[in-house]
Amino acid sequence: MDTQNLETIIRKRGAHPGALIEVLLDVQEKYRYLPPEIVEKVSRELTVPASWIYHIATFYNAFSLQPRGRYCVSVCLGTACHVGGGVKILEKIERDLRVKRGCTTTDLDFSLDEVHCLGCCGLAPVVTVNEDLYGKVDLSHVPRILKKYTTKKVGVEDA
Repeated sequence: MDTQNLETIIRKRGAHPGALIEVLLDVQEKYRYLPPEIVEKVSRELTVPASWIYHIATFYNAFSLQPRGRYCVSVCLGTACHVGGGVKILEKIERDLRVKRGCTTTDLDFSLDEVHCLGCCGLAPVVTVNEDLYGKVDLSHVPRILKKYTTKKVGVEDA
C-alpha cells in the first residue's frame, strides 16, 4: 500500500502522540478505513503503541478497521425513527443494495449502518448518506435517494 499519503498527513498534523486522533481521522477519510499497515506506520511515527490505536479505532464509530463504501448510508432507529418506520426503511435499503447492516457492498460503493439517534427527531424517520440528511423518509423515497449515489443500477430499483 502506498504510504506517501500518510507521510503528508503526518507532516500536516505533526509526528507526536497528541496528533493521533487527527491523523487517524485523515487516514480514515483518505482510505475509508484504517489499513493494518498504515496503523503500524502511524504507531512507529507517532510513538504510540499499535494496541492503543486499535483501542481507539474500536471505541469510536468514526473509525473502521474494514474497508468502507464510498457512500455511507445510515438509518436512524432511535425512538421517533423506529416508530416512524425506520426498521422497514432499513430492510428496504438492505434489499435494494443487497447488503446487510454493518456491511459494505462488494463493489465498495455503499456501506450500510443503523444508528440510534441523529438528533433530529422532528424529521423522523431519517436517513443519511455521507453528509446528506433525508428527513420524513418513507419506503417510496428509498429508490430515489439511492439512485443519486449510484453509477450502477445493479440492486437499486428505478425510481
